[in-house]
Amino acid sequence: MKPARREFLKAAAAAALALPAPFARAASGSEDKLKIGTIGSGNVGGTLGSVWVKAGHEVMFSSRTLENDKALAAKLGPRAHAGTPREAAAFGEVLLVSVPYGSLPEIGKELGDLLRGKVVIDTCNPFPGRDGDIAKWAREKGVGLASAQLLPGARIVRAFNAIGSSSMGEAHERPGRVGMPIAGDDAEAVALASRLVRDVGYEPVLVGGLAMGKYLMPGTPLAGEHTPAEIRRIAATLK
Repeated sequence: MKPARREFLKAAAAAALALPAPFARAASGSEDKLKIGTIGSGNVGGTLGSVWVKAGHEVMFSSRTLENDKALAAKLGPRAHAGTPREAAAFGEVLLVSVPYGSLPEIGKELGDLLRGKVVIDTCNPFPGRDGDIAKWAREKGVGLASAQLLPGARIVRAFNAIGSSSMGEAHERPGRVGMPIAGDDAEAVALASRLVRDVGYEPVLVGGLAMGKYLMPGTPLAGEHTPAEIRRIAATLK
């Protein structure tokens, strides 16, 4: 592991032990439950949001189809809500963005004032066949750094990028056995996102800053299910 990355990981661990409110409460495990807004409620957003509701968090689902979100919220009970993307962005202390990568510029433009300063878990992956030129640009730049440019001011953590959504709904049945590689530049945001990763049933493994986010997508060595130890071993070989 390179010295710079080692120092980054040490700093992130230290920050998790000395978080200011509300992040200290959110990272501890005995704190008040969170309000989470999902921008996108498809296979990934709907699955993760549903697990977080069952873990005791309050979640507002949003997508292009409000009726579908209302039906999902009704099925999950009183801690689940449905709204427009703007309502969900205002509602959430933490936001999950899970949309086709080509939609990120629109989200950054329409919701930028609400995203600024908030922790945003970015699950989005750029696929040229679906997303076109922006996907090619994001892959060349590095998807984590590209997301940060498209959602300026958001405290981005990349996670849930290269594991199937069906597995995400089952991970809580075997908590901690499968690792979840995550990447982010903001230590407080990483600590908060790590707690939500654990609530889903994965053990978060910080692989580095957003520059390492280019490896958190299908087709890379970190894709698929790995133990936490395997993720650390693989990440140490990447640059």
